[in-house]
Amino acid sequence: MKPNPFHRNCGSRQVIDRIGDRWSVLVVLTLADGGRRYGELAEHIDGISQKMLTQTLRGLERDGLVTRTVHASVPPRVDYALTDLGRSLLDLVSGLESWATTHLTEVEAARVRYDADVPRRSPTTATPSTRPSRR
Repeated sequence: MKPNPFHRNCGSRQVIDRIGDRWSVLVVLTLADGGRRYGELAEHIDGISQKMLTQTLRGLERDGLVTRTVHASVPPRVDYALTDLGRSLLDLVSGLESWATTHLTEVEAARVRYDADVPRRSPTTATPSTRPSRR
């Protein structure tokens, strides 16, 4: 059967979920210039909790996108780096980062316009021409 990410049980959807997760994107971008220690990742990615960083790194490692190297030292040192498969994501996530930073002011302006109009929006007053289509 051909992979179909629109089917809930398809493995390709799980891959999209992994690489589309905000923390995964930020970890991949952080590792773009080379390996980093856990603490460096935590410090660089503002707002990520220890639990989410650990879960994200484990998921990326499980999917073959990140390697984890434990060095025998006191205290133990753990480094994370992108695999070749993980590096193959760099153009994609770098493009996403570039788009987000390039279009930030437009998105913020759209949010202001939308938020100003929210009190006038109501599900009962929507006309067929203003309802979003469901394709």
